[in-house]
Amino acid sequence: MSDRVYIFDTTLRDGEQSPGCSMTVPEKLLMARKLVELGVDIMEAGFPIASEGDFEAVRAVAREHPEMKVAALCRATRLDIDRAADALKGARRARIHTFIATSAIHLTYKLKKSQQQVLDEAVAAVSLAKNYCEDVEFSAEDATRTDTDYLEKISVAVVDAGATTVNLPDTVGWSVPHEYGALIGRMVRSFGDRAILSVHCHDDLGLAVANSIAAVQAGARQIECTINGIGERAGNCSLEEVAAAFAVRKDQLPFETGLDLRQLYPASQLLSKIITFGPQPNKAIVGENAFAHEAGIHQDGYLKHRATYEIIEPASVGVPEGRLVLGKHSGRHALNQRCEDLGYTLTKPQLDQVYVQFTALADRKKGVRNEEIEAIIRSVASPTSAAAD
Repeated sequence: MSDRVYIFDTTLRDGEQSPGCSMTVPEKLLMARKLVELGVDIMEAGFPIASEGDFEAVRAVAREHPEMKVAALCRATRLDIDRAADALKGARRARIHTFIATSAIHLTYKLKKSQQQVLDEAVAAVSLAKNYCEDVEFSAEDATRTDTDYLEKISVAVVDAGATTVNLPDTVGWSVPHEYGALIGRMVRSFGDRAILSVHCHDDLGLAVANSIAAVQAGARQIECTINGIGERAGNCSLEEVAAAFAVRKDQLPFETGLDLRQLYPASQLLSKIITFGPQPNKAIVGENAFAHEAGIHQDGYLKHRATYEIIEPASVGVPEGRLVLGKHSGRHALNQRCEDLGYTLTKPQLDQVYVQFTALADRKKGVRNEEIEAIIRSVASPTSAAAD
């Protein structure tokens, strides 16, 4: 089995469906350019039936990036599929992505249809989509809460109908890694190499990345994800997290992507400017604090050798550099380094005095600014006794 994993980015579609993340057509085009630089394999540009704007976004992205495989989402209905095909008309590398729910709870309360009806509609949708383009993806919405035998039956049926990718999403973030891996393994064995098995995991229980990795280990070869993990409710599998995991832990995860990891942080920053919020400060890989150190023990180790507390070189994911944050948890080593960075060389007694005043101030604040540190230095060391560059 190939170790190549395809990255299906849905920032412009599922990501945009999150409150506060709606994008105009020009904004989608701006983000699409960065995703091309990042090296994603497939870009889901929108849901054409949803609005005129989404229709135009899919068309515009496909026209501007003929080298990119562009996907358009559609329900398993003729109207939706025709609309998606129209949006992709002229695209060199089009993918129609059609879906229908398969779990009992969705069939009973949302669709009010039988399993056979849904299977028939799924097969019909894939067959129709194949009339428009060779590359067709089918998604069984709420796959992880679907009866496994039925899920296998419908997956094989859509592959027989011509689906080149079968996506088994954890639509509501229900699954846990060992369970999801077992499900994916069974489905991979059911249709072998006739189609790529894809996963689309939501983060309702904080397991989207873990579930996606478990699925790849079980044989999935496409991950559907978003920049900053944005998306419905708690969001989607975070592209930057799964990409970094593959890069850092090749000993356990020997999988390859086509991503340029140096574009991860710039992509995150661009998205944050386009939508109404950025990632939380402690967000892995791209958060403000992802490469920041405040605890004195950590700072001491970091200054002696960065690998003591950083498993990723910041520059490798596009972050300019790690940083030391001076606060009440900081130690003398980090404070002395900051004093030197500011141009002051202190004796040990001077540093001890500065440290006492620094910790007293830090106890009252969320962080201590450079100008405040300089004021403390000047209060304990005369210009002749503290050498400044």
